[in-house]
Amino acid sequence: MQLLRWLLFPVTILYTLIIWLRNKLYDLGIFKTKEFPVKTIVVGNLAIGGAGKSPLTQYLIHYFSDKYKMATLSRGYGRKTKGFRLVGADDHVAMVGDEPLQFKKNYPDITVAVDENRAEGIEKLQRNHDLIILDDAYQHRKITAKCNILLFDFHSILKPIILLPTGNFRDTFNQTKRADVILISKCPEHVSQEQKLRIENKVRRHSYAPIYYSKLQYLEPIGLSNPLDKPISLQDMDILLITGIANPKPLLEELSNSPKERVHMAFKDHHDFKDQDYKEIIRQYKGLDSTNKIILTTEKDTQRLDLLKLPFLPIYYLPITFQIDKEGEFLQLLEKTVNEP
Repeated sequence: MQLLRWLLFPVTILYTLIIWLRNKLYDLGIFKTKEFPVKTIVVGNLAIGGAGKSPLTQYLIHYFSDKYKMATLSRGYGRKTKGFRLVGADDHVAMVGDEPLQFKKNYPDITVAVDENRAEGIEKLQRNHDLIILDDAYQHRKITAKCNILLFDFHSILKPIILLPTGNFRDTFNQTKRADVILISKCPEHVSQEQKLRIENKVRRHSYAPIYYSKLQYLEPIGLSNPLDKPISLQDMDILLITGIANPKPLLEELSNSPKERVHMAFKDHHDFKDQDYKEIIRQYKGLDSTNKIILTTEKDTQRLDLLKLPFLPIYYLPITFQIDKEGEFLQLLEKTVNEP
């Protein structure tokens, strides 16, 4: 696969030129962008998933929901519908996408909407809301947000920045210049001063936005098959791990010292589970040679898994949250930026 990606390097050169030209046309004002009176925060990254945009969006929802009448707006990746749609907690994932559905289930009192055209979505939401958080909209340059938060996965930013299809980036690195805040996500427990210096020297070629460092924090597993399931210790369990996310590596690292046995079934990001997938999950679970075993997955994957096709199996997910270094300063900066005239 890696060889194939390098054989496609001429396509990467062409794609890079197209993206550079598109950005230049926006920079010169030839392609038009629109700013809205409502407060807006864009959460995005330059790569293709795995940086933690949705966990950060949920973190921001938690912080801002008591301060503003707020909404979130996403494309609704993977949904089978088109146009603007309000998300209900009982919607099917095929109608709205997995991440918006997760937001709505966790925060039923806020408005969650999907629209592939973010400008049209904001037009509809701004009449009744004070703040709109746009998940994965950094490349949606038809809008100018009050605050742009740009995420980089810690491991990806230290590597060469190469665009698709050879690399994993969908935008050129000089677009860091549009960020108001840069957040380095999924950091290890300790980031050395040398690593920080390397990152900051790389970013400072294009941007003087404040840089913050964060890591994912995994919470206690929550049972899905029975809401009254007692808390469990992963140390005592054999685990069948099911993931359909872009980057399961941090989760695998979290579990590396926990279970006695771990089998990982890795699916692509936003995977649509089919009947044969469920049959294989059941087969793999039965193959664990233990009576003390569970199926473990991510909160995002729970939106797409049909529990009726996994009857009587103990299924848990690991919630995650962001842990941000200098959190108070980070949140104060966001407040200041979104409230600037």
